[in-house]
Amino acid sequence: MIIRSKAPLRLGLAGGGTDVSPYSDMFGGYILNATINHYAYCTIEVNNTGKVQFCAADLNEEVEYKNTDTLPIDGKLDLHKGVYNRIIKDYSPGKPLSFCMTTYSDAPPGSGLGSSSTLVVAIVKAFVEWLNLPLGEYEIARLAFDIERKDLGLSGGKQDQYAAAFGGFNFMEFHKDDKVIINPLRIKRWVIDELEASMVLYYTGASRSSSSIIDEQKKNTSSGNQLAIEAMHRIKQSSLDMKEAILKGDIRRYAEILGSAWTDKKKMAGSISNPMIEDVFDSAVKAGAYSGKVSGAGGGGFIMFVCNPVKKVELVNALSKLEGKVMNFQFSEGGCHGWKIMNKE
Repeated sequence: MIIRSKAPLRLGLAGGGTDVSPYSDMFGGYILNATINHYAYCTIEVNNTGKVQFCAADLNEEVEYKNTDTLPIDGKLDLHKGVYNRIIKDYSPGKPLSFCMTTYSDAPPGSGLGSSSTLVVAIVKAFVEWLNLPLGEYEIARLAFDIERKDLGLSGGKQDQYAAAFGGFNFMEFHKDDKVIINPLRIKRWVIDELEASMVLYYTGASRSSSSIIDEQKKNTSSGNQLAIEAMHRIKQSSLDMKEAILKGDIRRYAEILGSAWTDKKKMAGSISNPMIEDVFDSAVKAGAYSGKVSGAGGGGFIMFVCNPVKKVELVNALSKLEGKVMNFQFSEGGCHGWKIMNKE
């Protein structure tokens, strides 16, 4: 039997960072995000070899182990092994599984599109499909979050797992004790079309480790850094303002909020921006961009820009002259899903 799954990557439109503890525990966080037609993929091929094989095709990494209850967390495809360990512990105790798993993503790790967490959601969904586990979107997202943040001890927030599980445009609320509320938004089709016509997604070519940026952000909140905390409050408010602008189809207002949110985001941690990113922004604005914002924690990865659609080709041409590349995208509906294929052999 073969099991496949896919989960969509996301653009963090507003409120990013307010889903990270301790801020979300102390003040509550709001985030507006939307998934796009780029994905993380997982395939499980069930066998009777008595072994567990993991292959990250896009990273050119492969590991193999005897199918014991617990695989070592040693820096080699730990996300894959972290999911396996938790699935065996919670849903197949004493019954190790035998299979070959292959994964890949349309975006590299550290790109700012939530690729690592989205991959974890895709892997969890593949096991859910294989083992017929009674897990819905909330449960899948929460399990993926627990595996990353608690089992593996990786720094980060909560939005990526929920975006990948639910898909579409969502306004998310984050409260203490890891309580999360997802509010799907009904965006009119013409508004989505106008957003797609007005936006350009640019990959800087520089991936970054979000954990160091997030750790600095957490430190600033814990230590009572007022400049950083006040910036976080404004970023939180920007998600409410942007939700209203999108629901009304006010793209110009959307662009203004995006630009203000980027200004505030840079105050959350010193490493969120850098000279390379600022140069890209300068080139984009000169070519007609209203505003822009780095997607994700910052420091590199993808940058989204908003412009008048008649200026889009000019903006794309200007960005194409830089070292990174423009990536075409459309907004997507629906979250992670999986399916089975019966072997014909």
